[in-house]
Amino acid sequence: MNERRIKVETMTRVEGEGGLFVRLQGEAVEEVRLEIYEPPRLFEALLRGRPLEDAPDITARICGICPVAYQMSSVHAMEMALGVTITPEIRRLRRLLYCGEWIESHGLHMHLLHAPDFLGFESGLEMAKQFPDEVNRGLRLKKHGNHLVDMLGGRAIHPVNVCVGGFYRIPSRNEFQKLVPDFEWGLNAAIETTRWVAGFDYPELESDCEFVSLSHPDEYPMNAGVMKTSSGDEVEVIRYRDEFQEQQVPHSTALHALRKSTGRPYLLGPLSRMNLNREKLSPAARKLADEIGFEPECRNPHRAIIARGLELVHAYEEGLQILRDQHSTRQPRMSYDYQAGVGMSATEAPRGTLFHRYEIDAEGKIVEADIIPPTSQNQAQIEVDLKEWVRQVVADDDQQAARKCENLVRAYDPCISCSTHFLKVTIDRS
Repeated sequence: MNERRIKVETMTRVEGEGGLFVRLQGEAVEEVRLEIYEPPRLFEALLRGRPLEDAPDITARICGICPVAYQMSSVHAMEMALGVTITPEIRRLRRLLYCGEWIESHGLHMHLLHAPDFLGFESGLEMAKQFPDEVNRGLRLKKHGNHLVDMLGGRAIHPVNVCVGGFYRIPSRNEFQKLVPDFEWGLNAAIETTRWVAGFDYPELESDCEFVSLSHPDEYPMNAGVMKTSSGDEVEVIRYRDEFQEQQVPHSTALHALRKSTGRPYLLGPLSRMNLNREKLSPAARKLADEIGFEPECRNPHRAIIARGLELVHAYEEGLQILRDQHSTRQPRMSYDYQAGVGMSATEAPRGTLFHRYEIDAEGKIVEADIIPPTSQNQAQIEVDLKEWVRQVVADDDQQAARKCENLVRAYDPCISCSTHFLKVTIDRS
């Protein structure tokens, strides 16, 4: 049989640098690799020996799109190690900050990174010539998210106002109120956006994956809960490393992840959150999901853009409620004393669950740090789904098949730079 190789050296419209490799024998798919070749970031080594108060600002630099999830996960883990309990007001403002991050990330991905695949354009800029109103809407939604993170986080990118115990400064009621008109417009625009993407023509693909996300009894998962799976398991966050295992593969500087109990990969992100927590969506998002006929358990990764749209609606509706109700917060942050301990936290970045674990000493210095980003956890499942997808597009010519494979990878909105984690170093002293 003839061997056929399809290779994409560098994928476009994804964060970071990665490629694709597919090898076929006749029509049989022999090998599929999502190649992540960015060098490791070494943030965990950078954190060791530093004061625990440095962790929120340093971890926020891991990603320019989802810095809130990184810094907040570190803050929650430190507070667990120190035994800090925050007030309901601080917790509510932290959810507002997550709303800002989800709005800017989902708005950007839906309009400029993913929608061009369904409409036949090479880029968002090219799409803007024919769909200027839609692209401008996406930019305006992203700006709303950035404004909120700027107001509450102190900066739109890599915010600096978050600290262990709360915030350095709480904005005034007037500052919150100024954002209300934009969010009222944004809620309607998010609904319009979701109806728009629900009308796209979606390729058929059923992923045989296990969905995993945080789940909370009273709210849509962002910053708290237990790890819930589509198999019916619930895993406390403190048992994260007992249940989920990372391992190195030769073709990636990101570690792959598997469930220890099954030996299988799993999927994080909007599709998993929606499938496992739909009943916790805000009223407008839940009503819209029913209106557009979004499946109770959607297994088509191409349709993740619809799940993002529903989460966009949720983030606007929850954010708008907090902005309208926000009054003065008497205590911006909680005090604490240093003590040796271990803290763990999992929160929901736009792309999926992000896990942090820290060990600190009695002087408040970081002894060990472990950060497990969502894209590296998804990478193994993306390769499984790609293998199934290649079987469906194998009849296309190489260029067309490669394009369709890229489209599928973009459906997961991978954040490749965040995921790079490990480099096997061999020192030959001979």
